[in-house]
Amino acid sequence: MGRSVSYKNDEARAGKLQKQNMESGHLITQWGEKIEKTTNKDSVLAEYPRPFMVREAWQSLNGLWKYALCDKTEGKEKSDMPFPTHFDGEILVPFSPETRLSGVERQLKPDGVLFYERKVSFSPQILERYREEYRILLHFGAVDQRCEVIVDGRKAGSHSGGYLPFTRDITGFLKREQVLKAGGFKLGLMVLDDSDTSYHSVGKQTLKPGGMYYQATSGIWQTVWLEAVPKVYIKDIAWDTFYDEGEVSVQAELNLGEQRKGNAYAVRLTFLNGEYGEERFAAAEKKRFALPAFRSWSPENPYLYRVRLDLYEKGKEEACDSVESYFAMRKCSIGTDERGIRRIFLNNKAYMQVGILDQGYWPESMYTPPSEEAMLFDIEKMKALGFNMLRKHVKVEPQRWYYHCDRLGMLVWQDMINGGRKNKGWYVTYLATLFQLLRIQATDRHKFLLSRQDAAGRREYEQELAELTRQMKKHPSVVCMVPFNEGWGQFATAKMTNLVRGINPHIIVDSASGWFDMGCGDVKSLHWYFFKLKYKREEKRALALTEFGGYVQKIKGHVSHEKEYGYRIFHTKEELEAGYEKLMRDTVLPAVKGGVSATVYTQLSDVEEEINGLYTYDRAVLKLDSDIVRKWNQRMRGQV
Repeated sequence: MGRSVSYKNDEARAGKLQKQNMESGHLITQWGEKIEKTTNKDSVLAEYPRPFMVREAWQSLNGLWKYALCDKTEGKEKSDMPFPTHFDGEILVPFSPETRLSGVERQLKPDGVLFYERKVSFSPQILERYREEYRILLHFGAVDQRCEVIVDGRKAGSHSGGYLPFTRDITGFLKREQVLKAGGFKLGLMVLDDSDTSYHSVGKQTLKPGGMYYQATSGIWQTVWLEAVPKVYIKDIAWDTFYDEGEVSVQAELNLGEQRKGNAYAVRLTFLNGEYGEERFAAAEKKRFALPAFRSWSPENPYLYRVRLDLYEKGKEEACDSVESYFAMRKCSIGTDERGIRRIFLNNKAYMQVGILDQGYWPESMYTPPSEEAMLFDIEKMKALGFNMLRKHVKVEPQRWYYHCDRLGMLVWQDMINGGRKNKGWYVTYLATLFQLLRIQATDRHKFLLSRQDAAGRREYEQELAELTRQMKKHPSVVCMVPFNEGWGQFATAKMTNLVRGINPHIIVDSASGWFDMGCGDVKSLHWYFFKLKYKREEKRALALTEFGGYVQKIKGHVSHEKEYGYRIFHTKEELEAGYEKLMRDTVLPAVKGGVSATVYTQLSDVEEEINGLYTYDRAVLKLDSDIVRKWNQRMRGQV
């Protein structure tokens, strides 16, 4: 690690975000209030973080860590900054240091470095497994943007990319005698974040927030946890469902340890609810088998097949590893309805997807849902209002969020996180809107205009899109991938569409949501806020109205910023409801009858200055009467 120093000083400790960046911290949800009141900080987001693949021996590392934030590196290479010997205080993980719930409320800037440290005491279960020479895996749900992991003073690996989970096997970095004596080890993390000053995936984060762009966050923002695994273990599980054939395939990816052969192991698959008999197969095999009279998954009947995979060394009776998983039988495709209209199909039937734009921000914790109950609130309330789809907008949620969509029956359209240099709004928003009105075909070849001039950024985007698609394939609720939104960092659209299809052929692809349609993908994707809605049905692709509305009403006492942003302002609930009903009656419902087979209203909740949500930012007030929203959603669903 090099020389140890202290970054603790009065200026750093007193440093706060600028007033414009602090405003959101004054608003808090009911779940955030509970966290601030609890004395047991280790209980924060302590649920099992990876429901797709559950293993018994695990331990959450959420809770209070020490932190130090070095604002300036004074000409030194950031990656070479020595680890501090003194810290600025405590931070509540997994909340970003910019947030109220973190207890810090300071901004990590591009020329700064953020350090974390904590003493990890193994739980009795993990310590017992370690004594038995199990491997210890360290998992991070997400760390924004780049980080170096430090275990007992030694570098144990790095990671780049602020939105996807990563794992490090830290067994070889632990000092065994010391760990067995002390019952744990010292864990550190060094974090760098260029935010929106580089080409990395950034979503809507910005160092200069306003309008539809929001306060940047950094550091750990999803659960950190440990897992004890045997020397040979199941590293991952890949399911493929073949709906028309009534079959499913499964493949277990193994970590074989030292010089072991995969054909020396076998897997036994057991259906935990007893729907079918056991399946046994060689661990290196991709096993495909039939499911006679299977149950389909849909929002109305979100049936999950829950299974256990036991790994055996051939010739031995006792399993060396066991994990629980799940899959579902569903098919999302494009088909032709009885009127000859190309529509989105679910399980071989035309199915109207009535969605809402879901950005997943919280006033006290920004990117991180404050609790399990908060995640469930958004999903369940939207389902109760008659929505059957959420478009997760340029953000990736914790894995438990997708699990709840899987089990509750909520379809998901997953946006890829946009990257590249700062968007040129005059081109990708204003001029693109005019192009749409005049029916001028834009192109994705202008790398400078679309902020994709960095070859390294394009390569990074492609790698992250592939990884995100593989992650989303685990979830039956995810029925559509959206590589690009409104020309933000868009490039090689057809190639990226084919990349997604190659990884997951069982979903549809909205290649370019909004303005810069390149004629590929499964849907012609329309955004409509201004002028008159114009559309033309196509012979191959379905039509989707993937953003519309954005109607604003400011609810006093439930906003985080003085400024307001949206697409049409209403001053009373009655005015808002009248405007909403007119919108649905005169434009949206006729469009559904005319061929639009998916809609996405903007948006689920207010976010900072953008106060066009159905709910206020703190989720305390539903601005429209629930019966009105439900009525129009039911009418749209009844047209298909």
